[in-house]
Amino acid sequence: MASSVKSFGLSPNFAFTIDKRVHSRYQIRCLASRDSAAALSSDSVKINGAVNGISTSVKEDSKRAASIDLGNGHVSSNVEEERKLEPLWDDGYGTQTVKDYLNYAKDIINPDGGPARWFTPISCGPHLRGSPILLFLPGMDGLGLGLILHHKSLGKVFDVRCMHIPVQDRTPFEGLVEFVEETVRAEHSSSPNKPIYLVGDSFGGCLALAVAARNPKIDLVVILTNPATSFGRSQLQPLLPLLEALPDELHATVPYLLSFVMGDPMKMATVDINTMLPPTRYFEQLAANLTAMLPRLSGLADIIPKETLLWKLKLLKYAAAYANSRLHAIKAEVLVLASGKDNMIPSQDEAWRLLGSLQNCKVRYFKDNGHTILLEDGVNLLTIIKGTCTYRRSRYRDYVMDFIPPSASEFKQALEGNGWFRNYVGPVMLSTGEDGEIVRGLGGVPNEGPVLLVGYHMLMGLELVPLVEEFLRVKKVMVRGIAHPSLFSPLIEAENKEFSFLDYLKLYGALPVGASNLFKLCKTKSHVLLYPGGAREALHKKGEEYKLFWPDQPEFVRMAARFGATIVPFGVIGEDDIAELVLDYDDLMKVPIWGDRIRSDNKKYESFNVRSGMSGEIANQPLFIPGLLPKIPGRLYYLFGRPIETKGKEEMLKDREKARELYLQIKSQVESNMSYLLKKRNEDPYKNVLDRTFYRAIRAPMDQVPTFEP
Repeated sequence: MASSVKSFGLSPNFAFTIDKRVHSRYQIRCLASRDSAAALSSDSVKINGAVNGISTSVKEDSKRAASIDLGNGHVSSNVEEERKLEPLWDDGYGTQTVKDYLNYAKDIINPDGGPARWFTPISCGPHLRGSPILLFLPGMDGLGLGLILHHKSLGKVFDVRCMHIPVQDRTPFEGLVEFVEETVRAEHSSSPNKPIYLVGDSFGGCLALAVAARNPKIDLVVILTNPATSFGRSQLQPLLPLLEALPDELHATVPYLLSFVMGDPMKMATVDINTMLPPTRYFEQLAANLTAMLPRLSGLADIIPKETLLWKLKLLKYAAAYANSRLHAIKAEVLVLASGKDNMIPSQDEAWRLLGSLQNCKVRYFKDNGHTILLEDGVNLLTIIKGTCTYRRSRYRDYVMDFIPPSASEFKQALEGNGWFRNYVGPVMLSTGEDGEIVRGLGGVPNEGPVLLVGYHMLMGLELVPLVEEFLRVKKVMVRGIAHPSLFSPLIEAENKEFSFLDYLKLYGALPVGASNLFKLCKTKSHVLLYPGGAREALHKKGEEYKLFWPDQPEFVRMAARFGATIVPFGVIGEDDIAELVLDYDDLMKVPIWGDRIRSDNKKYESFNVRSGMSGEIANQPLFIPGLLPKIPGRLYYLFGRPIETKGKEEMLKDREKARELYLQIKSQVESNMSYLLKKRNEDPYKNVLDRTFYRAIRAPMDQVPTFEP
């Protein structure tokens, strides 16, 4: 082992080692010291034959960034050229598992005499230019490997650095806080307009909150996963005297038993299993994963030996008290992820306590996960960050420029989760070419933006999910939906705080309505989904199905003309065959208690009324949940009309009358599209869900079930 390690000494207080085995997987990218030091020597180390050398340099602020010489005269800076991620990009989720965590842990638990340090996993890959920094603060293990399932996805949009606390390190809590704080202040000094992300897992949550409390003027985004601030109420507290008295020969069983308290082995073992496999194949792979993983859990005795376990438990107790006493000073944006099956600490209750104690806090609750939530299946950290609108590259969130399109794994999860709805409504997509011919599919809709899809907003937005999914599946085009601003307010979050449909809307591109957002979307040549009727259409009353409630002013036409956008009017029908509206707004307002609640809620939403100041029905946009009665479903039908080019029609920017004429033409085409579909759907032999199900069972997948002839 000694021959595989090259040591570099900077000062008595600063040293680190390069291990050939470790750094075939992990790249030291940032190391911090409490004192300034001379530049590191240029010695090179052979690493698995793949990398010829590591060179490091030291800045005045004592940050040290390593670059990798690829042996061909080029240097990898770990930063990609400035570009955007394409829809359905590969985020690598599921390619690394808990087995990798346990295997890699063996490489970095060996004592090296060094203090805490930062490292960047090579699997994080090069991040996009301008990405914010993300500092991962580990849990009780101290390894810094707790993000291993998320390295590839987070590494694309963050400059990821993981904190490693050696097994034998006995730095007190204040010393660890100062270590993180030095890096935070140095990064803020070099990029004062960029946020700094602190992801604190369990014990790391206390560390993140302590740093945030001590640095209220720095723009921090703190993400806590089952934070150990509730350690005072932990089930482990009474075990401390017993662990101290436990004979050394029996200690090897303690970490093994703790592994079942801290996490759910079943969820750890299913991370890389395709849920679409047949049941027999699925359980075969699950059994194989468990068989491979469980023996490795004995290695936890080396990760957390007895003396280290006792030290960490005492450190946890102090850290929780330290962080809790300073919650009032925290100004940072905080997102808490809490597990419902945490057998180590009361994470659910703690999340609700932090929600009430912190000034700017959101909670997402995962009822089926254990304490080590980041190592378990079903929790993709980047998905949660995106769905809660927590990702940003500057001090203020930009819903257009900060948007990260759905990855392949996220889309796969959506297809699996929404499969029942697609089968239920059997969507039919039709489009119109330049020659006016109607064909099945989306061939008539331009691939190149900017494109404005302008149409009818069906009851409760029933048309949204199939529409966005089809554009992604067939064209790999991300359709950005302009949504009611209340959807982005904490006032409308789900009461149970679970990752909800509203989060998925944001994940798949929804952004608040506004001229600035539409301007940016057109400028970036996006596909934009517009509903001029807004909430008034989506929450219409009885007898108003397929009736347009559009404002008098052509709100989007002049913007489209400014950028030469293509406008595609579309109609959609089928809500009357999917569900029956039994309680509309007028009915609900007559219910004493329920009506009062709707009035009270809508007073909170008054500031979000984008039609305020207008007259007529369009100005009346109360928000409520109507009473619906499901039917044996028919089918949803979409018809995208002939594209309308605005390129070369810049005169409409000045001539309001011409803009209004085009606006009325678009509205008329939406209505004629719906009239066409209402007539033609009666010719569909597979309109009924039972007929479609039978056809799919013996002949073809859902998207190939026939319909009427256009």
